Amino acid sequence: MENKLTQKYGLFTAIAMVIGIVIGSGVFFKGQNILNATNGNLGTGILAWIIGGAIMIICAITFAGFAMKFQKVNGVVDYAEATCGKGYAYFLSWFMITIYYPGMTSVLAWVSARYTLVLFTGNDDLIASGLCIALACFYLCAIFAMNALAPKIAGKFQVGTTAIKLIPLCLVAIVGTIAGLINGNTVKAFSGAIAGDVAQGGGLFAAIIATVFAYEGWIVATSINAELKNAKRNLPLALLFGGIIIVGIYVLYFIGLAGAAPVDQLMTNGATVGFKGLFGNAGAVVLNLFVVISCLGTLNGLTVGCSRGMYAMGVRRQGPRSETMAEISPATNMPSNSAWIGLLVCGAWLFYFYGANLTSSIFGLFTFDSSEIPIVTIYAFYIPVFIMFAIKYGKEDKFRNLVMPILATIASAFMIFAAFYAHGVQPYKTAAAAGKFAFPILFYLIVFAVIMGIGAIFYKKSNNVELEDTVSEEVNE
Repeated sequence: MENKLTQKYGLFTAIAMVIGIVIGSGVFFKGQNILNATNGNLGTGILAWIIGGAIMIICAITFAGFAMKFQKVNGVVDYAEATCGKGYAYFLSWFMITIYYPGMTSVLAWVSARYTLVLFTGNDDLIASGLCIALACFYLCAIFAMNALAPKIAGKFQVGTTAIKLIPLCLVAIVGTIAGLINGNTVKAFSGAIAGDVAQGGGLFAAIIATVFAYEGWIVATSINAELKNAKRNLPLALLFGGIIIVGIYVLYFIGLAGAAPVDQLMTNGATVGFKGLFGNAGAVVLNLFVVISCLGTLNGLTVGCSRGMYAMGVRRQGPRSETMAEISPATNMPSNSAWIGLLVCGAWLFYFYGANLTSSIFGLFTFDSSEIPIVTIYAFYIPVFIMFAIKYGKEDKFRNLVMPILATIASAFMIFAAFYAHGVQPYKTAAAAGKFAFPILFYLIVFAVIMGIGAIFYKKSNNVELEDTVSEEVNE
């Protein structure tokens, strides 16, 4: 029997898959962060969603070109190896295993716990409580255990939560916008945005960086290329139209939320107050239940990456105890050793997120937002990949292999600049005005350098192995 994926999906199915892969739970709590970053300036917040979405679409379409060129590989690490070499790919993989995936996963565990407590208590007062962190730890362990011991159940759970996460977004977008036009909240929000004295620079940059958590996941969407009919045409179109729909859903949800309650209440209490304003206490409970299920579905999806990270490195004979990490459990056909290491690293990042972001920081100068800065870091990793792809293959297709990588490089550089300003310059100015010192992104880079230095210890130049190619290099039209 030929072990090859069949081309079974058309354009509309591909668009639906892109939307399902990208939309997660970040929009539910990052909306509050964006309002706080812009001091309640709704117009600037909408602009941040649009700019963040445009960067996502540009980079996604660029990686679609990678998927067309290298159909035998799948994912950003393999693209990095094909363009920049095995050494660069190793360090990108090490970053994703130790910082990127566990940083996001730990935050999602907390978000799931937060909205679970909101579901049962009706308020957001317990987000930094010991109970919230204990519940986050429980969710983290339970989801990892499900993925390691019962992967079929985990897969069914993922499918079941995909549609559910669209329900609260669409309801708030539609009902909130209509209600806001009737009760005047929407007009007040936009009037305040025009009349308000808001510092557009720092607020906008901070808001753009806040959107990256909600948009992250788009890189996974490029992996469906081998299953698309006429992939050369349909994959870029699916990413383009799917991306536009995602941006539209997020913006409409944001506007609907502003129509559901006064902006100052949303800044203080988050989306829950908007749910109550639209649907009452009983309706808010139902909507929060959908949010919890959505969060757990996203947590489950991220756990898949965390569970397999050390395994993917181990099969290449790289990283610590590579032979052990490459083992597959005969009972579950899962890389259990890799999964438990992933859980341990996620637990460490959950402890950091709690100690740095939810209470009076216990980390001093080494306090930074682990839900945003690590995600921006991966854009820095993308830049050499984009540049090398343009250099190697730019002459073959000027638009797809040259223009788009250049645009993606500019977009990624802008994201890095925005992060440096929002998590470096702006906190420095605020702290300096109070006679203190703060530069979060600098101390994040120190942590980053230490972790990458540890990764360098385990890098084995002579132990790279060639994985079997299962698909031809070039995609037929």
